[in-house]
Amino acid sequence: MRSITWLWRRRGNPLYRGTDRVEGLLALCAVLLVLLAAPAAAVWGGRAAHGTLSEIVREQHRQRHQVWATVIGTSADASAGPEAGSGRVAATWTAADGTTRSGTVLTDRAAGPGDRLRVWIDARGEPTTRPMDPGTAASHAALAGAGTGVVTAGLVEFARRLAVRRLMVRRYARWEEEWTRVGPDWGRAGRSN
Repeated sequence: MRSITWLWRRRGNPLYRGTDRVEGLLALCAVLLVLLAAPAAAVWGGRAAHGTLSEIVREQHRQRHQVWATVIGTSADASAGPEAGSGRVAATWTAADGTTRSGTVLTDRAAGPGDRLRVWIDARGEPTTRPMDPGTAASHAALAGAGTGVVTAGLVEFARRLAVRRLMVRRYARWEEEWTRVGPDWGRAGRSN
């Protein structure tokens, strides 16, 4: 309540300029927009991302499936993965259309010739990555929503600062006009010529 009284008293102050009032209103509007628009944008962004990612999850689960592959040897471009014993191996597998395919597949464990492992293939029978699970999609959507809210708050603050900067330019121009008008006489008040 004291802050409201303090703001109310300032409006009658002769040193309280019109640009000060506008700057105060800009700050109030910016706070209200950050408190109302940023959460609304975050919810909207999260829902939009979740809808899109859910559709991608459904599409990936429809097009990709696991099959058994038999390791025939290490790949010519074998590269160690993040853990010892993981990497790429040459393998053969049977595609959905019944044809036998071969190629390089990723493995998360050490595998030698003759070992069997599960690999993900796409609708054409080519090796692919594991489909995204719904939990990962929900996490990504939540991050997208949070990012949307932060960007919205940042844009509101940027707009406020831009408006305050324009007010400051106007304020300095008025001060310059006043100084030009009053400046030559300053310091001679009360002196006789």
